[in-house]
Formats: sequence, C-alpha cells, structure tokens
Amino acid sequence: MAKATKKQALGRGLSALLKDPDNDIKSVNDKNADKVVGNIIELELESIDVNPFQPRTSFNDETLRELATSIKEVGVIQPITVRKLDFNNYQLVSGERRFRASKLAGLKTIPAYIRIANDQESLTMALVENIQRQDLDPIEIALSYQRLIDEISLTQEQLSDRVGKKRSTIANYLRLLKLDPIVQTGMRDGFISMGHGRALIGAEDQQQQLDIYEKIIGKSLSVRETEKLVRSLNETTESSGETSKTSQLPRHISKGIKEFSDYFGAKIDIKVSNKGNGKLIIPFSSEEDFKRLKKLINSED
Repeated sequence: MAKATKKQALGRGLSALLKDPDNDIKSVNDKNADKVVGNIIELELESIDVNPFQPRTSFNDETLRELATSIKEVGVIQPITVRKLDFNNYQLVSGERRFRASKLAGLKTIPAYIRIANDQESLTMALVENIQRQDLDPIEIALSYQRLIDEISLTQEQLSDRVGKKRSTIANYLRLLKLDPIVQTGMRDGFISMGHGRALIGAEDQQQQLDIYEKIIGKSLSVRETEKLVRSLNETTESSGETSKTSQLPRHISKGIKEFSDYFGAKIDIKVSNKGNGKLIIPFSSEEDFKRLKKLINSED
C-alpha cells in the first residue's frame, strides 16, 4: 500500500514539474525530459484534448457509465497515453473511453503516460493501439487499416507486421469498405455481422447488396444462408451470360481465383481460352484504390 502511495505522490510531483514555464519540456533532449517521458503522471483532464486521429467514432453511453462507476470505486487502473503539444497542453493518443468515463466520474486528474511525437507517429500509435486493444466494429477497423495504408504509406505486408495480423485478414477487412454505405452502417450498428458483410461483397452490384441486406434483416438470415443466396443470384446472372462461367474453369485456376481475390482485396475475374492461356482482370473503384493495388504489386518486387 505504501508503494502505491509513493508512486501516486511521484506522479503529482512530476505534474508540478510540467507546470514550470521556465523548464518547459518540448523534446526528448530537454532537461528533465527523461523524468517525464514514459512515466505515469497525474494530468488535469482540462489540459487534454481528444485525438483527431481516434478511429473510434461512437461510444456506447451505457458502457461509459459502467466504466465511470468502476473508476469512482477503484480509480483508473490503466493510464491513458498522451503526447505533449504545448505548455500544459496534451493530446490523447489512446484511452479515450477512460478519458470520457473519468470526466463522467467527476475526476479532475487522470494518470497518463506522456509521449513526445509528431503527428504521423501519433496517428500510427493511436491506430495500432486501438486496433489491438479496443472493441472496434469491423468498419472502424477497416477504416483504421485504410488510414495506415494511405497516410503512413504502408503496404498490406508492412501493415500485417505492424498489427500482427495475417495479410489475408487485413484484405478481408479492407474489402468491407467496398460495401454500400447503408450496409456498412448496418454492420456498425450491429444489425449484421462481419460474416454477413463478407458474403455481401460477392454480390454483383450495390443494388443487389441492398436487396440481400433487406432480406437478412427481414428474415434474420444466417451467414450461411446469406452466402447461399448470393451464390444463387450470381449463378442466375452467369447463366444469363452476363459474367464468365467460373464453374467451367480448370480446378487449379478456379481455386487460385480466391487467393488472388484475398490478396488484392477485390473480386478478380479471369478469362481462359481453349488453349489454356488467359488473362486476369483486377477491378478498382477509385484513384486511391488503384494506388493501393499498385503498391501491392510493387511490394512483391
């Protein structure tokens, strides 16, 4: 118990150090920076700004209130992480739920780790830590992955190393962003699961996605039933001659199409002649999507 009291007192002492304008710490090379960076320090809540890079865009009021009650009883167990912006001014890197709940609980200060980082480092830290620790919905995770790819210029392979996920897993999340916005919203609100979303990606166009989405909601279709419905619609379309007949392809090619699709995060089309030669068609939906595909191809050089 004495150790905990000493640690808390130390945090308050360091907090006082940060309020000394004559010794303002702006970089890791400044005097006393080693006493601050990486240590747990009690910061005033009013001196902390929320992080504009926070991938979570919605917070459940009920769970926030439950966390606030817990904080009132036992305090903030896991410190938040902030980066120093200016004198006595900080920005959240991670821990927004704890930050919000502490305000609800009526706290004036909160334990925090202090980092000195530029915007890009802050974005990387915030996204990677939240992907790993927070209960984000599938679309929030997909958006976080896409931001890391676009704003930090990471390939899917590099992103895989950063977040400790298989590249095929990341590709599956990114493919969710191709769904109609209404379907994405339904997934974020919990009306359908990620499994439903992945099944809907196989629909030929967004109108088909919406039609099937309504059936999922109206008839409480399972993921397996949704997959079956999508396959049935696609087979009907193929029999009308609107798409290539995958079922007539050699087995090694039809099996390989799925691997290509998972890698590129897009539905790959393939055409094969009677002589055995053919071509792959990789669709893209925008300039950004084209650049993403280009990075994937170049990363294999």
